[in-house]
Amino acid sequence: MSAAAKGATAVDPAPGPAAPLSVDSGSGPRASAGHSSERVTAPRRPAGSVIAGMSDAERAALWRQRLHEAEAGLTRFLVSRGGDADLEAWFGLQAELFADLPLSSPDMPSEWQRVFFRGQALMERFLISRYGEEILAEWAASNAEVHRTVEPDFGRGAADPIRRIARQAELYGSDYELDLPPGPGPAITAALAITHCGIWDYREKARSNGVRLTLASPCTYCTHAMSANVRAKGYDVSYELRQDGDGHGCHWRATAPNTAQEA
Repeated sequence: MSAAAKGATAVDPAPGPAAPLSVDSGSGPRASAGHSSERVTAPRRPAGSVIAGMSDAERAALWRQRLHEAEAGLTRFLVSRGGDADLEAWFGLQAELFADLPLSSPDMPSEWQRVFFRGQALMERFLISRYGEEILAEWAASNAEVHRTVEPDFGRGAADPIRRIARQAELYGSDYELDLPPGPGPAITAALAITHCGIWDYREKARSNGVRLTLASPCTYCTHAMSANVRAKGYDVSYELRQDGDGHGCHWRATAPNTAQEA
């Protein structure tokens, strides 16, 4: 049975037929309607290949932005905890996060991927060891407030946050399919189906290279993070986790609020 989820509730995937998606209610920017969709498919790519549609410089920049969102979001979260924050440990962790940055190779995405993945693993361990796994949703919400500011708006409505998820999928060489309305105007709704998630592949490679992973499934945090990012941009979000013989995947949909009631 596949796991359907509403909002940021994280559920480990299980095999079986897909369940219907549900959409959270919320408030956010309005968008114009589209009546047809175009599909863009990213084929399976060998590890380390250049991903179509993103240059090395763009990929490296997105890894840096993701590290910035996560670290600044964690700082923001710790500020919200007041005197409960373990500052000595946090300062030590920051030193680890920013150690051996590839500053002489700003456009090498593989190096910035290594830095981000190591940092993500360290921050997850820091939080869970002190507050438990349930704190991940609060961290994701804090990161999303940073994301709201640093992620550009491109004027495509609901397609913007879905394209951001797709770009992250591209970073790991995932197989995915975008379902977007045609035309340059803002979209009321947009969707993304990741049929093979490359994050799982990268995690297992990292584990075999000695990286200590805290979470059994990347979906535990990723679903919180992506949901919070979409909502931070003002859109309702739904997702569904899937697993089949080809590996792990998921389906995401962003929708302008109040459109269902007005349809």
